[in-house]
Amino acid sequence: MHRKEVLGVALMCLLAWPTLAQSDSGNDNPVAMKVSAQIGPLSAAETQAIAAATEVMHEYMTAFNSRDSARWSDTLLFPHVRISSGGVVVHPARDEFVAQMDFAAFAQRNSWQRSAWDYLEVVQVGAGKVHIAVRFTRYDPQQQPTASFDSLYVLQPNDAGVWGIRARSSFAP
Repeated sequence: MHRKEVLGVALMCLLAWPTLAQSDSGNDNPVAMKVSAQIGPLSAAETQAIAAATEVMHEYMTAFNSRDSARWSDTLLFPHVRISSGGVVVHPARDEFVAQMDFAAFAQRNSWQRSAWDYLEVVQVGAGKVHIAVRFTRYDPQQQPTASFDSLYVLQPNDAGVWGIRARSSFAP
């Protein structure tokens, strides 16, 4: 990598830092996106992909905690795939996804008030796709943790270049 490229990547990282260090709603601990040491040096395109993916991940959690299924679905790409509980669910379209989400029932079933990222780590990256290993914790109305789950999120841009979550593989039920 030439010196100009290295400086460009460093500048992009500095510009993206406020996004990378955001706090999740209700969580006083900032959750910064980490990049696995196994990845090595990043290209400018990979750095841009990570910055875009980071914004989506923070918006995903903020929208989820706001219990706004339409806003939450805006962080996803369709068709959307979720692998969990020994099965695979494919949501073909946004409208179907929004219609089936019942936050009140979810909260009741799980004694849930909010969720928060415990960590976000890029484990694979290319200019057009980012794999992020995560752990999130669910909290009850008394702000006590009820469960934590490891997951893998796959993000990519759609045909218009807008980044979103294409797939989630979770150990959560």
